[in-house]
Amino acid sequence: MTAIGKPVHLIDAVDKVTGSLKYGSDYKVPGMLYGKVLRSPIAHGRTLSIDARAARRLTGVRAVITGQEEDLPPYSVAGERFFDERLLAKEKVRYIGDEVAAVAATDEATAREALRLIKVEYEEIPAVFDPLEAMREGAPPVHDGVERNIARSMKIRHGDVDAAFRESDAVAEATFRTPLVHQAYMEPHSVVAQWDAHGRLTLWIPTQVPRLAQMTYANALGISRERIRVIQMPMGGAFGGKLEYKLHPLCALLALRAQAPVKMTNTRKEEFTATLPRVPMIIRMKAGCKKDGTLLAKEAEVVADCGAYLNYGPGILLSAASRHDNLYRLKNIRTDGYLVYTNKVATGAFRGFGCPQSFFALESIIDMLSDDIGMDPADFRLKNASRTGDTTPHKWYLGSCGLTETIEKSAEKAEWYSKRRLLPQKRSGDLAYGIGMACCLHVSGNRTFLPFFDGASAYVRIDEEGLVIVQVGEPDIGQGSKTTFAQIAAHEMGIPIEWVNVAAVDTDISPHGLGTFGDRSTTLTGNAVRRAAIQAREVLLDCAARKLGKSPSSLRIEGGRIASQDGSALMEFREAAELASYEAAGGTVMSQGRFLPENVSMVDPQTKEGNISCAYPFVAQVAEVEVNVKSGKIRVLSLTAAHDLGKTINPLLAEGQVHGAVAQGIGFALMEEMVVKDGKVTNPDFKRYRVPRAKDIPPIRTIFVESNDPNGPYGAKGLAEPALTPIAPAISNAVYHAIGIRLTELPMRSATIRHMLKKKAQGRS
Repeated sequence: MTAIGKPVHLIDAVDKVTGSLKYGSDYKVPGMLYGKVLRSPIAHGRTLSIDARAARRLTGVRAVITGQEEDLPPYSVAGERFFDERLLAKEKVRYIGDEVAAVAATDEATAREALRLIKVEYEEIPAVFDPLEAMREGAPPVHDGVERNIARSMKIRHGDVDAAFRESDAVAEATFRTPLVHQAYMEPHSVVAQWDAHGRLTLWIPTQVPRLAQMTYANALGISRERIRVIQMPMGGAFGGKLEYKLHPLCALLALRAQAPVKMTNTRKEEFTATLPRVPMIIRMKAGCKKDGTLLAKEAEVVADCGAYLNYGPGILLSAASRHDNLYRLKNIRTDGYLVYTNKVATGAFRGFGCPQSFFALESIIDMLSDDIGMDPADFRLKNASRTGDTTPHKWYLGSCGLTETIEKSAEKAEWYSKRRLLPQKRSGDLAYGIGMACCLHVSGNRTFLPFFDGASAYVRIDEEGLVIVQVGEPDIGQGSKTTFAQIAAHEMGIPIEWVNVAAVDTDISPHGLGTFGDRSTTLTGNAVRRAAIQAREVLLDCAARKLGKSPSSLRIEGGRIASQDGSALMEFREAAELASYEAAGGTVMSQGRFLPENVSMVDPQTKEGNISCAYPFVAQVAEVEVNVKSGKIRVLSLTAAHDLGKTINPLLAEGQVHGAVAQGIGFALMEEMVVKDGKVTNPDFKRYRVPRAKDIPPIRTIFVESNDPNGPYGAKGLAEPALTPIAPAISNAVYHAIGIRLTELPMRSATIRHMLKKKAQGRS
């Protein structure tokens, strides 16, 4: 293969490193106004009155909108039709940061002054901040009519769990807690909105989901979908945090009222207090096994804190409650899941979509079981690992599964077996050392998310100069998919990658695509690009064959030239493109590729069964840690990460994905938490919200396992999200190996270790 499997640099790298790339927050249009949002200062209360007269009189103010002013349509994201919020709060506010009013003015200072002049009278009412407290009888209702604040609940039942536990020789049980954490992207949310003379709206947004945004905002604004055009802007990070967001349609309303384009950009404080961070969870899990390590049963209760509004919470709860059940050969499963309202910032998608929380529980329990029966944790996982051809309890069909190989290769690279024997005895003063493993799986596309479609399409255009332009519906959000798609097109067309350009997503001209999430881009869109490129190649070969008086089957494209099968160059690629253009009456060559995976199904609403993806990636990671038994400080010394990604299309970008995931995983495990007191986020900036720095990142050994999935382009499947998921449990398991302390709450705090070591010492004495 010419381009596939090669370490190609990002095709937009120069634009990024030189600063010439214009991000969403950089974008401006002539005559633009600036919008700001007035947010609730209380966690729960009734809005008795809003007086915006002074704000409207302020010089430079062009528009003011309040929730009480008009009956705004309900707001709901495209994939989850749960109408529990409005664009602006009307009768009630439900968290500190809830949107109450919005203004547009000639400059930001005037807009901020207008917010100060809006007077809102609140009647504060009791609030609830803990999901377990919220579920109790008599707790303050966040939404009227929702019993015990349980927004959604689900039950999953497979096999005979009680009988399996009776047969078990070892049973492990614990309760795990994960925190509220932010995606911590560099660029805040931003949008520019402009209406034209025909009543059509254009939105310039750094978004992961241009087409879903178009659907969502059409509903939110009460207009037809074709009246909205979404142009995806380059973005400075997303990680699931830049799906649909209420700032965008609010900006459109201001632009409509002001009859002028409006730009809105969040402050960093707004990012931390009024966007959609990761869903915190409390997970009680119990599992049982035989003496030989055979996993028999798992029982779990998942309580997910969705905050004030649902957003994608139902899908995230389903993911957390069910996906981990497919990692091992397990038949007896009982899970109860609850999505609970609290008076905190609404939560949403963040890399892993519920899996980092649930796999923290599962992979800790797996180590607890292996410890109970005296079996090596790697061997325990190997014994129970799912394999190619398996159909899991949730009816996932594993067309490829490299889990066994990822465990074996990560163990070999990390010197697992020797270090498991030696490290607990290896101490240096106050330092103890340990090594731990954790695994996970994920999806490559997700039919659960949007029932109407989970495929992809792509266009390949070739003009008379031989320039190739690829158009897709899935935007590059920093992970390098533009480069991957260019590689696929270049490979299939036999041309240098420099001859391929990948266009930005624009809903007016790009093919239909749901967006970039669920590790779908490489697998689904990559297949569509490949098919479009093959079709375009055949058009050029047909034209060249007629010109050369040869059969198309006797020709190929190689090195940018039309050649015979023996490699003899016969015609330049550009000449063939010119011929094809003339045959199309001076038009460009235009081909379309589509990919809609077969044998993929919706989840049954009752059983939660369904083969939701066409391919499933697997990961095994090994963390080596140092624990200071005096201070309680944990330091990750090395991270070995083996990933079954099907086929490595670009090893350079794949390794970059792993390194970024490791950094985020270490943050999730050891330091990141949005601290909320009485509903208020007390650390809403990077000065007080701790994220890993360069010194916190250990040496990373990356291994790619190529299982060659039958549904992926060249065998490829997803990588980005599962690369994050096992890191926290791998570190936790390593800490237990080092000091015999089982940490069940994230982030893992030094104070907790000191306290537990003290208790352990007192118990011995």
